Amino acid sequence: MEVHHHPSVEKKNFKEYFLEFLMIFFAVTMGFFAETIRENISEHNRVKVFAVSMLKDLENDTAQLKNYHDYFENAANKLDTFMNMLSTDEPKNISSGKLYWYGLFGAAHGNFIPNDATFQEMKNSGSLRFFESSIEKDVAKYDRLYRSLSSFEQTTEGLYTELRKCRSQFFDFKYLDAANILYQKSKTSPNRASIDSFIRSKPPLLSTDKMLFNQYVELSRSRFLRVFNVAYSDSLVRQASLLISELKEEYNLKND
Repeated sequence: MEVHHHPSVEKKNFKEYFLEFLMIFFAVTMGFFAETIRENISEHNRVKVFAVSMLKDLENDTAQLKNYHDYFENAANKLDTFMNMLSTDEPKNISSGKLYWYGLFGAAHGNFIPNDATFQEMKNSGSLRFFESSIEKDVAKYDRLYRSLSSFEQTTEGLYTELRKCRSQFFDFKYLDAANILYQKSKTSPNRASIDSFIRSKPPLLSTDKMLFNQYVELSRSRFLRVFNVAYSDSLVRQASLLISELKEEYNLKND
């Protein structure tokens, strides 16, 4: 009868168990660090993509804001001239060409619409937190400035409608439209001679009632073009320029 011998099991001492534990712990820890590093690299790359996209949005915003600023600054200057004319003389004694040209700008109208697709995507996904805290705060400030300007634009939309109704009582739309077309052309092809020619012309007015002109001036003044449209666009340009510099510096986009 055969006798089966069970192989003897070598018992490990405490040091061997401890060494195995250290090796397992080291492997798990290194795996954790490797995964963390991988995620950080992935996150950094993702944030840099957002930064490049936001940079382009801000550059487009800046160009749009400068045009917005120049338009309303010019409109405010023309409106000042219009008010000065009416403060020193009666409408019936002022050249109708001057009244049409300078009066056109009392109803200056325009909206700033930001290129905010990147901001909205980051905001909705919670990715804004990946930016450095200073950049995140400046992005939030830029958004607040825009929302303040947008709120003002919406508030004065009714005034714009009232202004158009008011001026329709003394300006004939045909000649007002001619003045507007001339202005639009002058933005790309300045032609002072054409403007002076229009100002010297005598397009007929529907009315020279001082009360109507006074109402138009008061409605125009209540829009505070310099206080809101011009000042807010200036603030937005400065904030956009600051963000552009920060994004370029933080994500090394100076040559992108």
